[in-house]
Amino acid sequence: MKLPPFFEENRIAVDAALDRLLPAETTQPPSIHTAMRYSVFAGGKRIRPILCVEAARIFSSDVTPALHPACALEFIHTYSLIHDDLPALDNDDLRRGKPTCHKKFGEALAILAGDGLLTLAFETIGATPVPAERSAAILTEVAGAAGTVKGMVGGQVADIEAERKPVDAKMLEYIHRSKTAALIRASVTSGALCAGAGLDDVARLRRFGETIGWAFQVTDDILDVEESSAALGKTAGKDLAQQKATYPAVYGLERSHQIANELATKAIAELSPYADRASRLRQIAEFLVLRRT
Repeated sequence: MKLPPFFEENRIAVDAALDRLLPAETTQPPSIHTAMRYSVFAGGKRIRPILCVEAARIFSSDVTPALHPACALEFIHTYSLIHDDLPALDNDDLRRGKPTCHKKFGEALAILAGDGLLTLAFETIGATPVPAERSAAILTEVAGAAGTVKGMVGGQVADIEAERKPVDAKMLEYIHRSKTAALIRASVTSGALCAGAGLDDVARLRRFGETIGWAFQVTDDILDVEESSAALGKTAGKDLAQQKATYPAVYGLERSHQIANELATKAIAELSPYADRASRLRQIAEFLVLRRT
């Protein structure tokens, strides 16, 4: 399944905003800003920021303010990739088809580049041109999704601790919903909050984001088994080599495909009240699961 044409338009807008919000490479100290920009612009589809923008579009014709939380989410996502690739964690040499940040700049600078991106993310949310109560709600949403309680960091810890151990379905679900789905959930809810969505709408989109994010990670597990390193832009087969907790490891490939599709169907059903207003968000959701499964 190919990405819809509007996705490229959004990607260009997001990249322009990222370029504007990131310090220039010449800004002191140049080494850290060069490393930060290298990782942010090393590639990637910008799925999280585009989910944010398209969630905002359901409730507002002007999605420009949503570019702030959209970029913040990409900064957080990129920081997590930089740190994931470090020798102490996944110890990977390749990310998005290019040398990982620590391979390019050294471990110390890679750690600090991740720290810098995380900090910049919250500065960026604070500068969102919306009423203060909206930016505060976005800040709370994103911080929780990136944190330790049912958030990305908590999921990453559980993922590390589950390596080379038997994992049951409950723990597998916790890992996937925390380490990946939480930030995707925050991407969708941030866009809705930015555009002034009501509490019921935010709750509905939170369910959509959580479920499609879960399906996205199940699909990633499948692709790690089925695709080559060249196709993935990162080292294939790492999950198996490190005996990570994955859906194919617990359920097998056939059932994993079924689970991903069931989750996607459930997520997309949440968008039904918005009809054509959510058509773009619906297309992205379909891509996240059907991209190569």
